[in-house]
Amino acid sequence: MTDSTAGTGPAPAPVHWKLVVDAADPHAEADFWASALHYEVEDNSALIERLLELGALPGAATLEFHGRPAFRDLIAVRHPDDPYDPDSGTGQGRRLLFQRVPEAKTVKNRLHIDLHPGAGRRADEVERLRGLGASVLHEVTEPSGAWTVMADPEGNEFCVH
Repeated sequence: MTDSTAGTGPAPAPVHWKLVVDAADPHAEADFWASALHYEVEDNSALIERLLELGALPGAATLEFHGRPAFRDLIAVRHPDDPYDPDSGTGQGRRLLFQRVPEAKTVKNRLHIDLHPGAGRRADEVERLRGLGASVLHEVTEPSGAWTVMADPEGNEFCVH
């Protein structure tokens, strides 16, 4: 891969990103995906309390989630080993952010998550995910491999390899 600025200075730093998922109930989705991925639900309560005290955030924009204040319309999960900002609780690494939207999911995802639990563990992982509220859509067997297509509690497709 080449950079059009080659020879003019240091290469640009990689771009930080997060995957944003639309949801009717972002907190339920965050709980599902935190359990599915063994991630942690971000704790933004310190930031929220500061914003409420300053009057910069209306109380209606918050709710109680797991015994602490949370944003009403968005919440993220992060990898437990990745850094995070202790002042805001915001992850600085691998994250999924769930945001409330008014409309339901109506078509197939254009982007999805593939889970790789390890050799010989797919069937057990599928059953674990079913226990968390996911459903099996279908099994795929192709020359390139086999996997299970599943849907999370709001119908977002993902695959288990």
